[in-house]
Amino acid sequence: MNAAPPMDPDDPIRTMALTERRDLQLLADLIEPNSRVLDVGCSDGTLLKILESRHGIDGRGIELSQRGVNECVAKGLAVVQGDADHDLGNYPDAAFDYVVLSQTIQATHNPRAVLDQMLRIGRRGIVSFPNFGYWRMRWQLLTRGRMPVTEHLPVSWYATANIHFCTIRDFVELVEDMGVRIDRLIALDAAGHRISENASLRRLNLFGEQAIFLLSKE
Repeated sequence: MNAAPPMDPDDPIRTMALTERRDLQLLADLIEPNSRVLDVGCSDGTLLKILESRHGIDGRGIELSQRGVNECVAKGLAVVQGDADHDLGNYPDAAFDYVVLSQTIQATHNPRAVLDQMLRIGRRGIVSFPNFGYWRMRWQLLTRGRMPVTEHLPVSWYATANIHFCTIRDFVELVEDMGVRIDRLIALDAAGHRISENASLRRLNLFGEQAIFLLSKE
């Protein structure tokens, strides 16, 4: 994989990404320059803008909210309104080098079917999500007996768009059952720092607040 160019510490795109979403820089580093990328659930287009600026990718996006689509279009991004559960089937096989589901998989109705589709239309898939096995989540459930509310999951259970929470271990078992290869697993702690990839799955599941998976078909 080609190394990404060094980022200017005063680059406003870099500052925005690291301030609002600490996982985006690591996710962007997994994508090779000049790739064809589909970002599913691209929100306001921050990741696509980073990838276009740093890697010169040919980027496309799908976003459910009209507001998000409008923000993306205002940034000059090629984004259409749609959702992962119904619209990925419209794309032909191997249309992209990477399909990205960044903090999106837990909001889909059928995560397994979505993963099948993303690895049909993309040579590789990148999935990131909040880890419900994180120790603070467990502690809140144990001590309060209520669904956790955290910095990365700030909305109460009855108001959240999230449908299928999972742990890192749950996701590993799912993709293994699907015959999908895990090329990289990156877990981030509460400060956005990487936990050693040599750590055991148990440790990653306990101390990782967020997870990033790079996937491919076996």
